[in-house]
Amino acid sequence: MRNYSVAAIPADGIGPEVISAGIEVLRALEHQDPQLKFDIETFDWGSDYFKQHGVMMPEDGLQTLKKFDAIFFGAVGAPDVPDHITLWGLRLPICQGFDQYANVRPTKILPGITPPLRNCGPGDLDWVIVRENSEGEYSGNGGRAHRGLPEEVGTEVAIFTRVGVTRIMRYAFRLAQSRPRKFLTVVTKSNAQRHGMVMWDEIAAEVAQEFPDVSWDKMLVDAMTHRMTLHPQSLDTIVATNLHADILSDLAGALAGSLGVAPTANIDPEQRFPSMFEPIHGSAFDITGKGIANPIATFWTAAQMLEHLGERDAAMQIMAAIEHVCGQGILTPDVGGKATTADVTQAVVAFITSQIQLSEKAS
Repeated sequence: MRNYSVAAIPADGIGPEVISAGIEVLRALEHQDPQLKFDIETFDWGSDYFKQHGVMMPEDGLQTLKKFDAIFFGAVGAPDVPDHITLWGLRLPICQGFDQYANVRPTKILPGITPPLRNCGPGDLDWVIVRENSEGEYSGNGGRAHRGLPEEVGTEVAIFTRVGVTRIMRYAFRLAQSRPRKFLTVVTKSNAQRHGMVMWDEIAAEVAQEFPDVSWDKMLVDAMTHRMTLHPQSLDTIVATNLHADILSDLAGALAGSLGVAPTANIDPEQRFPSMFEPIHGSAFDITGKGIANPIATFWTAAQMLEHLGERDAAMQIMAAIEHVCGQGILTPDVGGKATTADVTQAVVAFITSQIQLSEKAS
């Protein structure tokens, strides 16, 4: 029996809707493989919890999560709670507390989805963005002084360490090495940021020597937006800082058709702690409760979780189901369809179930 413990944190907005859909898909996989079992425990942490308790999660939250194999996260953020409270109160403490230093965001154009780019379809845009997830511009280093006075000042200090940059570069080069094109683009801004980003470039060149079979190039972040939009076929694996990759991965999701199809994995590559898997789209309060949230990103996120846990076949089943369902035109409104969250979920579950029946007949 391959038994995995999963902590589900649906959190805010459409988070509970898509995580519920994701759990349905995991249960369908259990039926497909009697040796596969998910012990899922759901935690009610998030903005509603904050309104009741004054914190986004309990003080011993990390200790509670530490025993799980993986964390399945919905979305964080609410209109009536400041964003810095929701982010620094839940998601970032988990990422930083468990040293999930590799944020991995695959992007591709799925069948049936019309992207905004002209003459661009499935196969033309197939990227993986690796985001440094532990330091950089989101290190939380800085402060405020002279509040409310004309001379008030706020500082936000980006932290780049040799350890942090080296390990994310090695992760990105290794990932590029595992993909067919073996090609990596390193995003930088060393023309204007002359300390941390120059070190970033230097370490990239050093690490590249360890991977002679990987081709790589370097791109300023502003020019990168141009290249992603006009020359998507020229890219494959991409590595960037915490801030740069945060922005570029949202652009990537939009270029693929919708943030509703964009997944994220927050990974501790050494597997000392549980890694966390979440859709990229955020809490989307404008559609909360309408039943039209796109669950595809969450399903893809579940596939990333399974692959991380070593369940490659199960991950491939989810991806096959996603591509089949999207190709059949069963799409939510964000990608031009009329289907509901439940419609898409049922179709994905039905596809997985049909594959079970086909395999049983074959045997």
